[in-house]
Amino acid sequence: MENILSIFVKAIFVENMVFAFFFGMCSYIAVSKSVKTAMGLGIAVTFVMVMTVPLNYLLNEYVLSPGALGWVDPKYGVGGSQMIDLSFLSFIVFIAVIASFVQLVEMVVEKFTPTLYNQLGIFLPLIAVNCAIMGGSLFMQERDYATLGEASAFALGSGIGWWLAIILMAAIREKLAYSNVPAPLRGAGITFILTGLMGIAFMTFLGIQL
Repeated sequence: MENILSIFVKAIFVENMVFAFFFGMCSYIAVSKSVKTAMGLGIAVTFVMVMTVPLNYLLNEYVLSPGALGWVDPKYGVGGSQMIDLSFLSFIVFIAVIASFVQLVEMVVEKFTPTLYNQLGIFLPLIAVNCAIMGGSLFMQERDYATLGEASAFALGSGIGWWLAIILMAAIREKLAYSNVPAPLRGAGITFILTGLMGIAFMTFLGIQL
């Protein structure tokens, strides 16, 4: 339980998808003009992350990894005479799973909150190619989490971390609308600067022992 909590907290603060790896910057910059819009996209990204990373973990453990099909027949497992390695399909499978859930989210948002759907525009379906979402599944695979619980904790923490980042930026940008920002820095310019400063601030969490 302690290890799961550690993974969860680290994913939010120490290994934040935006401030530590700068993943998902396209939608992060474009949609962080309004707290309301940022909230909607942040929830959508978190939902997709929480659903896809654990599912991709199961696919990786029981289908894609070298010898993962040993549960079908021992000869396909590690050390078997016909060991199967489908890890070369990881990218394709992960993207297919992510795209399926993004399509589901898009249909739900369009049905129940059409205003938010119109505000998010093209960035809602683009969650499918959001590198933060794909990064979550690839980090899960690279770090080789021992259990589904650890992978799920990482997914939830990563989603909340991305949501926290875009909400903080949206709140700041709403306040900046009343500030005298130099013309060349308005919009994306000041957003990039603020993202860098916030990334430096989040680096202080690196010293915390979890």
